[in-house]
Amino acid sequence: MSNSPLTYRDAGVDIDAADALVTDIKRLVAPTRRPETIGGVGGFGALMRIPAGYRDPVLVSGTDGVGTKLRLGIDSGQVRGLGVDLVAMCVNDILCLGAEPLFFLDYYATGKLDRATAAEVVAGIADGCVQAGCALIGGETAEMPGMYGSGDFDLAGFAVGVVEGDAIIDGSRLVQPGHVLIGLPSSGLHSNGYSLVRAIVARQGAGLDAPLGESTLGAALLAPTRIYVPAVRALMASVAVHGMAHITGGGITDNVPRFLPDDCEAVIDAASWERPAIFDWLAEHGGVSDSEMLRTFNCGIGFVLAVAADDVDTALRVLRDAGEAPTVIGSVQAADGKRVRYTG
Repeated sequence: MSNSPLTYRDAGVDIDAADALVTDIKRLVAPTRRPETIGGVGGFGALMRIPAGYRDPVLVSGTDGVGTKLRLGIDSGQVRGLGVDLVAMCVNDILCLGAEPLFFLDYYATGKLDRATAAEVVAGIADGCVQAGCALIGGETAEMPGMYGSGDFDLAGFAVGVVEGDAIIDGSRLVQPGHVLIGLPSSGLHSNGYSLVRAIVARQGAGLDAPLGESTLGAALLAPTRIYVPAVRALMASVAVHGMAHITGGGITDNVPRFLPDDCEAVIDAASWERPAIFDWLAEHGGVSDSEMLRTFNCGIGFVLAVAADDVDTALRVLRDAGEAPTVIGSVQAADGKRVRYTG
């Protein structure tokens, strides 16, 4: 047995590479800075003031990951969009309570740090933060030899926002029968259902370069999650929004009831929007039932809002002006239990 001295690098952890990555990160996060940001990346903690103008500020936090979509991104070498996914999954969630996203932190873990790959992921996270209007003010890069396969990494994200205390959107108190449901289109699968997706792709032996409409299967599967913050905040400044749902794991079936009172149901016309081709491909090649599709995937609707019937025209106009393509997908009706009932 050798008695030669060992270093941390010998054990598989390269501190110099991590320090070099911090230099990359400082450059990447600069465009995400908000006026309330104090200091910069690299300290033991990150600081941010509450924005001016809030009378009774309440902090709202959320955390999430990207799931097994990571596997497709890593295997294809297309990882920047995964950073956008990470931000979107967190900020779209806290948006449902009416929160303005303030800042974001990320956690990147890998067996052996590849500076270029990590920097590309962080660049995607910065892209997402710019879209959401929040600052990327900190994070953690963990190099853990023996914990991950070669080239693999994992991601987690943490978003914090703020909402006025009397403006918290709690659909269980605000939503009523007669309210109208407006859907905002997804960019595709977003970041949910990929274990089923990968099983279907493996069964078919389909390559990511397989044609799908005017694009490819890979482009459809790796399209970054849409960030709804700017459009929805513009809407909230114009009309009263009574409930919101980010359509993630559980699909429309399980997420819309999260903002319903116990005595209401959502009646949704599943034929009211055009389902993107990737969902038809998955249903056909996986033999997936309609009910399973709607409970696993967003099926083309990434965000749902409840507004009063008198506000629908204004809401649609504001959302279109903000760059969205909203669709009335249903309504809220009295029922003996909160659930989704599909028509069409």
